[in-house]
Amino acid sequence: MLFAVICADKPGHLNLRMETRPPHIEWLNGLNAEGKLKIGGPFLDADGKPCGSMLIIAADDIEAAKALASQDPYAKAGLFETVEIKPYNWVFNNPEA
Repeated sequence: MLFAVICADKPGHLNLRMETRPPHIEWLNGLNAEGKLKIGGPFLDADGKPCGSMLIIAADDIEAAKALASQDPYAKAGLFETVEIKPYNWVFNNPEA
């Protein structure tokens, strides 16, 4: 099952995001190698700077998706003001459909 993980950064925390980016990318690469990461990338503010994240991940259920999302180095560093996790149905342009 797929889940959208929608995260908003705490205001004024761009430095924390940039400092934590290398372990975040390493974590995403691991998820990708395991086939759990389907889509990932940052939201951008009006100045084109990252201000949040969106991932589409594969997990057995919502609890597994929450557990996986909690392992994100950004989450562990306290970057996010909010995290929303929702079941997702990838209908158009899904290469696995």
